[in-house]
Parts: sequence; structure tokens; C-alpha cells
Amino acid sequence: MIRTQIQLTEEQHKFLKEKAAEYNVSMAELVRRGVDLLAEQETKPSREELKRRALSIGSYEDIEGATDVSVNHDKYLAEIYAQVGENDQDIG
Repeated sequence: MIRTQIQLTEEQHKFLKEKAAEYNVSMAELVRRGVDLLAEQETKPSREELKRRALSIGSYEDIEGATDVSVNHDKYLAEIYAQVGENDQDIG
């Protein structure tokens, strides 16, 4: 580890000292955790980026024209599994 020196306001020092006691860790450990959180946030996509990605996917349209897929998805899935099971039996 690299030893470094920082300057805090009195309020920041008091807050950090209280939190360190609350979590039963050193003040230095809390600073390291804070740096790790900042680094993690830098690598995560922003909320706007996540929204842009989601919207770029588009909406689902059933090829057979079903409009009740969100309501009857279990029924449709069971039908597909049944078809797959029948195809497996044909192979054997």
C-alpha cells in the first residue's frame, strides 16, 4: 500500500471518524472503500446509457400475431416445450 496524506474539513473528519467507529474499521479503510465505490461507478454504464440500450432493442411482436403474450406466456411456453418434446421423440 502507498501511504498518503489528505486534508479534511472538521466536519468531514468528524463524520469519517464516527463512521469508522460505527463500522469498526479504520478511517483509512473507509477512504479506500470510498475510492473503490467511485472506481466502480466509473465502470458501470450510466442510467441514461442503460435506458438507451433498453430502448434500442425495440418491442416484441409475435410472428403469429398474438397480442396476449404477456398474459399467457406460460401457456405459450408450455406449448413450445411440448413441441420440442415431440420432436425429440421423433429423433429417438
